[in-house]
Amino acid sequence: MNAILKATDYLATLGIGGLGVAVKARAMRTTHRLKVKRPECRHPFWLRVPSTDVPVFRQIFVDRHYDFKVARPPEVIVDAGANIGLASIWFANRFPDARIIALEPERSNFELLSANVKPYPQIVPVQAALWHRNEEIRLVDPGLGKWGFMAEAQPAAGDLSGGLCHAVRAVTVDRLMADHGLGRIDLFKIDIEGAEREVFGDASAWIERVDAIVIELHERMKPGCNRAFYSGSGGFDQEWQQGENICLSRGGCLRRA
Repeated sequence: MNAILKATDYLATLGIGGLGVAVKARAMRTTHRLKVKRPECRHPFWLRVPSTDVPVFRQIFVDRHYDFKVARPPEVIVDAGANIGLASIWFANRFPDARIIALEPERSNFELLSANVKPYPQIVPVQAALWHRNEEIRLVDPGLGKWGFMAEAQPAAGDLSGGLCHAVRAVTVDRLMADHGLGRIDLFKIDIEGAEREVFGDASAWIERVDAIVIELHERMKPGCNRAFYSGSGGFDQEWQQGENICLSRGGCLRRA
């Protein structure tokens, strides 16, 4: 989705108040925090305006990309690439008894994520990147905004090209499950800006313990993502596309709304 919104987009998405904040921030060449209260949410949360937080908000709360039918409420949800926590907040209000692990590697996103999910004790924020090895990696900024940071292996000594942001801890899915005592993942939401190529390169240690996957693939950013995902995600009997996401489900546990 295009991260650059017109004034009419802000008005339609956040109302006259949101438009006013966006206009003021653009005039000052800065970013303001806007407090948002939604009728489907128990607590308000914050967006940075103008920023890619706004199209993320639109995807989740207006276009309802994560609105699914479920055979039973999920007990364990992992939100990998949680950004500022909006998907986790959506899930926490839809499934109030679910335990939610929200991973976000980028420092400024994680700070706002932590603030946004603080009223929800069932959401556990984790500053880490999902990866195929347990190691320290780096984040780089390809210039796509706050939703587009990419994970890369640590470069050779002295090579700091590519818009380095900062180093971050990387974890595999099976290590994440072990660290948090997760026997299964009922719903695995993945939006990790191309790292799906590494994560699904060998998913044999954990894929059979996941009941449903909702993933945005980034083949345009990192060629090989699609092939890795489909090669590593066997065993699901249902698939459909919802918004920008590919959805996989076993035995009808998750269904198109």
